[in-house]
Amino acid sequence: MKRIGFIGLGLMGSGMSLNLVKAGFSVTVWNRTSSKTKPLVEAGANAATSPKAVAENSDVIITIVTDGKDVEMVLLGPNGVHEGVKPGAVIIDMSTISPIKTREIARKLREKGAIMLDAPVSGGDVGARNGTLSIMVGGPKETFQEVLPIFEAMGKTITHIGDVGSGQATKAVNQILVGINMLAVAEALMFAKKAGIDLQKCYNAISGGAAGSWQLTNNGMKLLKNDLEPGFKVKDYIKDLRIIMETAQETKTPLLGTSLVQQLFRNLDAEKMNNKGTQALITVIENLAGEKFTN
Repeated sequence: MKRIGFIGLGLMGSGMSLNLVKAGFSVTVWNRTSSKTKPLVEAGANAATSPKAVAENSDVIITIVTDGKDVEMVLLGPNGVHEGVKPGAVIIDMSTISPIKTREIARKLREKGAIMLDAPVSGGDVGARNGTLSIMVGGPKETFQEVLPIFEAMGKTITHIGDVGSGQATKAVNQILVGINMLAVAEALMFAKKAGIDLQKCYNAISGGAAGSWQLTNNGMKLLKNDLEPGFKVKDYIKDLRIIMETAQETKTPLLGTSLVQQLFRNLDAEKMNNKGTQALITVIENLAGEKFTN
């Protein structure tokens, strides 16, 4: 069984790496804040002192960190993975970054004899904990098949999309839909509130029909409970929106709805709600509607 290195133990990575341990893999972990490795070590993982040390003790290295610059730092920076990686090792970046940046990093890692897959995920912290993530993979298909059991320990829907970078492009598609759907949920539920409808009964009536969606089922229910805590943070989605708009500029693709969503999330940024969940978009709708959604 392949030895796995796992770098990044945040909201997503902690659950994902724990599922790998539970699946019986030998896992070595590293996180910039070292205290976050403690629960993994208690579960049976080994802790490393640097990304380089992770690579020295792993056949497959997984990263899930915040942004492209962070991926570059842990993979290509001082004491990074590139200093300890062995020829033939597989590096799987499960962060959400630019497809353009992904291809640049993959090219540099090939010079070290390593093969890179980009495999961003969707499903939030619940999917990470439950091992039910949707995983979108770009890179050589034979490498994908080789590490498929690793993906299966973390996700339920696992799709090989195409060449390296195509996983990130597919994640951008996912995030376009996430944002526009979240806006629809917030607007629709506020409409129901102002129309004097019982919100729970309205939710029950529509969630299983043609208007149903993951956003309504999960974040809609959080709104009914007045829960703005993150499954996915506003600041991370703002980062994803930046990647989407940069890619759209490169491909000359007009994104009318996504542009509106970006402006609304900038309002959350201005209101210092970066660490709330994306369902906090309801607060922008509250300000526009002149009414609180929940009391």
